[in-house]
Amino acid sequence: MSSRSSSLRLLFLADTHLGFDQPVRPRVERRRRGPDFLANFRRALADAVDQQMDLVLHGGDLFFRSKVPAAIVDQIYEELLAFAEHGIPLVIVPGNHERSRLPTSLFLQHPNIHVFGGPETLRFDLGGARVALSGFPSVRGNIRADFGQLVAATGWEDSPADVRLLCLHQTIEGATVGPAGYTFRNGHDVIRQRDLPRAFHAVLAGHIHRHQVLEVGQERECPLPVIYPGSTERTSFTEADETKGYCELAFGETSEGGWALERTEFVPLPARPMVTVDLPAELTPAGVGGFLDVVAREVPPDAILRFICSEAVSPETRRAFGSARLADRLPPEMNFQFGTGFFGDRRARTGT
Repeated sequence: MSSRSSSLRLLFLADTHLGFDQPVRPRVERRRRGPDFLANFRRALADAVDQQMDLVLHGGDLFFRSKVPAAIVDQIYEELLAFAEHGIPLVIVPGNHERSRLPTSLFLQHPNIHVFGGPETLRFDLGGARVALSGFPSVRGNIRADFGQLVAATGWEDSPADVRLLCLHQTIEGATVGPAGYTFRNGHDVIRQRDLPRAFHAVLAGHIHRHQVLEVGQERECPLPVIYPGSTERTSFTEADETKGYCELAFGETSEGGWALERTEFVPLPARPMVTVDLPAELTPAGVGGFLDVVAREVPPDAILRFICSEAVSPETRRAFGSARLADRLPPEMNFQFGTGFFGDRRARTGT
């Protein structure tokens, strides 16, 4: 742990979605995406150790859903325990995918692992600063109406601190998502910018998978930064063009004797390419094999493919895209899936 007297360094990651596509007893032998998610999680924690970070914050959705096989939970908690042994505090905000609480385990009792169980403020003496992290688990109800009461319930105003951070797993007004850059403005699940207390040095939020920094109150001399690190891996094709990673934050003493956020740096993590393959309308069942051979030559071998088509493609041609045939024609390190409505239903299907 850092012993500097005038600097605090924090690593902030979120939305790791561990356990995604990681079955305990797979029925089909094929490449899974689960190891991709786990590898980036490990990279982030290893960087925190290598760079002697003072604190690590996970902004929620550690797991990809609330009910994860016990073997996966134990594996991830063993990772957390091994990290905690390095002496760096780890704080976790339970997310919406976990239904606002993490699976219980004795591993979470380690003194360097801290999980928000409700509205509260966690206090640390780190890097020469009194650090207060205030927050609460993800709220799936009317956060717009309840936000002020929840923040007050953390008791942040009663916690003397040099650095104050508000830790959330929520959508905040102004956040953007998707290829078209949809911006959240209204809704019961969107926190208004004006409701964010300006006494915090920063708001650190998970839930939005695109990395972005919102400057709340830009008309002020010191606007409040709202920092989303984004997810550590691409979870859907809406994120195909997004760079994934985590954030490093540095706080330091000012000449006036206070503390301020001095630097925010986004650190990219490797993410496999996602490629959408649109079937030509004239494709016939007999031509599917040759078409797949061309795809295999032109697409990166470790890509994640999504096959889509228009209604002009015949049902017979679509049915020729069976999982066994694709597995035979495409490199084994590829994953593939089918877009909504590809086989006539309205659900996207995963093949490998």
